[in-house]
Amino acid sequence: MLQNSTIKFLKDLSKNNNKPWFDANRKQYENAKTDFAGFIQNIIDKHGKKDESVAHLKAKDCLFRINRDVRFSKDKSPYKNNMGAYINKGGKKSLFGGYYFHCQPGQSFVGGGLWMPMPSELGKVRQEIDYNFDAFKKITGSKKFKSVYDGLSRDAEYVLTRVPKGYESDNPAAEYLKLKSFVTMIPVKDAELNSKDLSKKVLTAFEALQPLLEFVNQSIEG
Repeated sequence: MLQNSTIKFLKDLSKNNNKPWFDANRKQYENAKTDFAGFIQNIIDKHGKKDESVAHLKAKDCLFRINRDVRFSKDKSPYKNNMGAYINKGGKKSLFGGYYFHCQPGQSFVGGGLWMPMPSELGKVRQEIDYNFDAFKKITGSKKFKSVYDGLSRDAEYVLTRVPKGYESDNPAAEYLKLKSFVTMIPVKDAELNSKDLSKKVLTAFEALQPLLEFVNQSIEG
């Protein structure tokens, strides 16, 4: 669970997203960051017993900076209104798929996958799905996966309108070959953020996602 003070800090930040306020409340930020990092480390330690590929990770290497890159954005707010952690075997900046937890009052979620990979990695995953579609369907259609997730995200930004070049339109895996990202997530209610059941929810989500990550990451590794 996360501390009430961490949730309060993020709520206050969303209303006061400016440097003077942040500087005046830096102590609260540091406390929130420590709390969030502690929660993520606990998740890594527990899930690492099931997924050894992430067992070596430290929370500090999985957390994203709270500062926003505003160089190319119309929104010049200097800080993110959330705290996020991306947990994968190669580190948060690697090309591999991973687990993600996003804490933002009113918009929190947990899940993960492979988000917007480069053409080379995307091609490898598509090829593996084409070659081993039965195995892929078994993963996304498994009882454990479906008990947590509704399926892979099909947001417009993640889906091509046509089957990619090199594949026939009647390919059995066509709807998955169109994907540009292989991600899935479930919402986390505000009341769950400071509940003792938060760890259980996150760990259950990660465990259900693990086979999919193994599939896409093995595809990338070749």
